[in-house]
Amino acid sequence: MIRQQYAVVGLGRFGTSVARRLYEAGHEVLGIDVNEERVEDAKLYVTHAVVADTTEEHTLTAVGIRNFDCVIVAIGSDMQSNILTVLLLKELGVKKVIAKAIGKQHGQVLDKVGADWIIYPERDMGERVANQLLSPNMLNYIELSKEYNIEEIVIPPRMAEKSLRELDIRAKYNISAIAIVREGDIIISPSPDQIIHKEDLLVVIGDKENLARFSNIE
Repeated sequence: MIRQQYAVVGLGRFGTSVARRLYEAGHEVLGIDVNEERVEDAKLYVTHAVVADTTEEHTLTAVGIRNFDCVIVAIGSDMQSNILTVLLLKELGVKKVIAKAIGKQHGQVLDKVGADWIIYPERDMGERVANQLLSPNMLNYIELSKEYNIEEIVIPPRMAEKSLRELDIRAKYNISAIAIVREGDIIISPSPDQIIHKEDLLVVIGDKENLARFSNIE
């Protein structure tokens, strides 16, 4: 794994959870917040943590923000600071800026000032909960577009100990198996003769309607 440099601006619940996951994955993480208490709390989960106002260009320059591979702007309570921080980061030449938005209009503004990826945590979490209620066998998913997902699905008992060739999910459900997760390991591009075991998770790609049909099999 290539060690990357990340900066997380805004150390509330969302920002801290992102920073912690990146740090635990072995990357270098700088945490930034205007609140000293939040910075102190985050020091266990980041490589470095500083108290700073990221709406000031000289502050961003002082922490060497241009050197980071990616900056996540997770400021949630102050929309103006959120937008201004994204604008300054892009003006300073940061390669990739991910920004948290609290609503559609906020997201549109972030898009106009140059954010490379806009995240809507509340909306996305609501959709994730609803999708998992509607498709109980689905554990996780990545939305590729409005029509297509990649999903991680629990194998129905009646599919266990059969090969992908026997299951023939491409013909029956018009979806494709791209990986198998087995005891923490991942089998990429499994062959048609690969046997699916009871505890396996199947990673599949397809349109949402067909995926929903497959993930509701009992």
